Amino acid sequence: MRKWIFSTLFIILSFNSYSQNLLGERIRRVSSTKKSVYFDSGIFHNGGPKRSSTLKAMRHSYSSKRGYERIVFDFTSAEIPRVYGNISSGEKKLYVDLFNTALSENINSFGKSKFVDEVKFFPISKESLSIELTFSKVANVDIFYLSSPGRLVIDIK
Repeated sequence: MRKWIFSTLFIILSFNSYSQNLLGERIRRVSSTKKSVYFDSGIFHNGGPKRSSTLKAMRHSYSSKRGYERIVFDFTSAEIPRVYGNISSGEKKLYVDLFNTALSENINSFGKSKFVDEVKFFPISKESLSIELTFSKVANVDIFYLSSPGRLVIDIK
């Protein structure tokens, strides 16, 4: 019995040490217009209704004049799907979950980027897609969306 208690306690403490503490994070609602309010940590969402879509393309560009890199996720629907994400400055990562979203087979390679080292797609199921962006350094992001067609825009500096 004593062994079982110590084993259970060890497992619980192990999980707690590897999980993210999101309780202290600020929660932001993604807007349909660019706000130029950059942040380096926290949770974001669009609060939208569930709508089915497919991520058909991902593109990026860098403007030294404006001082930021823009990443755009293009969807097949007129509006973006439900979005939930977290930026972690400590890990230099941005996590994005897209609900009721499939991944197109024709997603092109990302190429060279000023701020992004790697992009990983995780099609969890037919209705859920997770994306992980790894930054080359601590980055600040401004996130917004556009309609007709649906696009999620992430400006990084």
